[in-house]
Amino acid sequence: MIIKMNNDYCDKTAFTFYRARHFFSSVIRRLTKRTTLLLTIAVSVCALQAHAATLRMAFDNNVVSLDPHELLSESSLQFSHLVYDPLVRWKKDGSLEPRLATKWEQIDPKTVRFYLRKDVQFITGNAFSAKDVAYTINRLKGSPDFRAMFDTIQGTKIIDLYTIDIISVAPNPLTLNVMTYVFPMDRVYFKDRDKIVKYGETFASKNVSGTGAYYIEARKTGVKTVLKRNPHYWDKESKGNVDKLILTPIRNASTRLAALLSGDVDFIFPISPIDIPRMKQQKGIKVRTLQGTRIALLHMNEERNLALKDIRVRKAINLAINQKLIVDKILKGYGTPAGQLSADRFLGHVSSLKPEYNLAKAKALLEDAGYKDTLSVSMMASNNRYVDDKLVAEAIASMLSKVGIKVNLKTLPKAQYYQEFDRRSADLMMVTWQSDTLDSNNLFEFLVACPDGSSGLGAYNASEYCNPSINQAIGQANTEMNPERRIRLLQSVERTLHNDAAVVPLFWQSLNWASKENVHFENVVNDQNYPYIDRLIITENKGTRD
Repeated sequence: MIIKMNNDYCDKTAFTFYRARHFFSSVIRRLTKRTTLLLTIAVSVCALQAHAATLRMAFDNNVVSLDPHELLSESSLQFSHLVYDPLVRWKKDGSLEPRLATKWEQIDPKTVRFYLRKDVQFITGNAFSAKDVAYTINRLKGSPDFRAMFDTIQGTKIIDLYTIDIISVAPNPLTLNVMTYVFPMDRVYFKDRDKIVKYGETFASKNVSGTGAYYIEARKTGVKTVLKRNPHYWDKESKGNVDKLILTPIRNASTRLAALLSGDVDFIFPISPIDIPRMKQQKGIKVRTLQGTRIALLHMNEERNLALKDIRVRKAINLAINQKLIVDKILKGYGTPAGQLSADRFLGHVSSLKPEYNLAKAKALLEDAGYKDTLSVSMMASNNRYVDDKLVAEAIASMLSKVGIKVNLKTLPKAQYYQEFDRRSADLMMVTWQSDTLDSNNLFEFLVACPDGSSGLGAYNASEYCNPSINQAIGQANTEMNPERRIRLLQSVERTLHNDAAVVPLFWQSLNWASKENVHFENVVNDQNYPYIDRLIITENKGTRD
């Protein structure tokens, strides 16, 4: 841990040089050797004097792309909260707090007016305004991963530089929820070089210009990303003292834990459930667990394997998988067995839908369908995406074998797996999903809606399941302003999914973090797993210091 003396002047000098290098690298190369040397010395001296609490974080996954609109993934959104700012963001109590939007009001049934912060700059020095918000929303509407949510947004109307109307296609109960995904991008910086290509090599996937608390100082993809505090950050109420942030992806849970215990890192996520009891007894280490709303599920592809078109086969697979055993034995109780997609805090949750395990009934259904000991399926899962995902996949394969289903299982690292997922490369595919709108309809839109490339609906529906009544209910729920009627719509979708055995809900994940005792992360983590590091306080460690 490094604690250095405060020197705001040096912070700003170093950042000014960063901006110059970032924006005018070709000019800097033409500076005289003497000028360059002076600049280097100035920045080096400041680095020794500047206030800094360095946080070394180890997570289980790597940020694949710096483009906030390329991939709708947890790691991408976590990173966006560091280098960008959303218009609004969730608080721990489930309410929304202003960020780049200071306030909002409903102008008419389809229009919400947002009032934006003034005197906010991107890291390039370009001023933030309503034009950047309009640009960003238009870009989101064209993103393959995000367009399903933003298809409900008709467009924007700029009232003045710091006032913008967000206009929905129809009255929209989730306009504010959806705005948590809007991290305004620097329209001037990205002009004519903002193409979105999933897993592609684009300008936006390799460069950042945000308004967030941090900017990138150095990055080696898959190895380490170093971030520095933005000295011009607009949020002066943020009392966090993390001036330097080092992100290191460590896929293996034991290696990640060893790095914390040896002092190589200060803060890790996740912890394998098997290690939590020991970690709670470890001197100098603290552990925090929250029940999350991220659902783990198994898709059954009806187009790849025609047997899966038979509802009896899908029901048999559901009955053969013991969710409670997975949670108890593999997750050591750090999760909740699921019989539906919607967590209990979501409006679509149906309390009577519980996971059902019945081997005899599963065997009878398979025999009735003509697949007694004859069904073979391919299965893919990640092996480093979430806690013990490989073990969960292996347990599922073993459970299915007990009813006579032969499973050819292949597990892959996250980066490779999600490309295979997009290709729908196996009959059974595991995935997890976090509804960042904290609403059931987000789950339905992406995971079970009839796949439609033009609208983005069903973008992660690897079952290729399609029930037009569900699409109809999704559309109605997106415009239903009466809470009771909306609840009935969302719950009807859960019941239909259950009756159709469309997917296999597995469990809702618990979130488990650990850190050194002087890293006070308790109040900056949340059940969506987006730690707000700009507010993190690190107290002085009497151990290693600079």
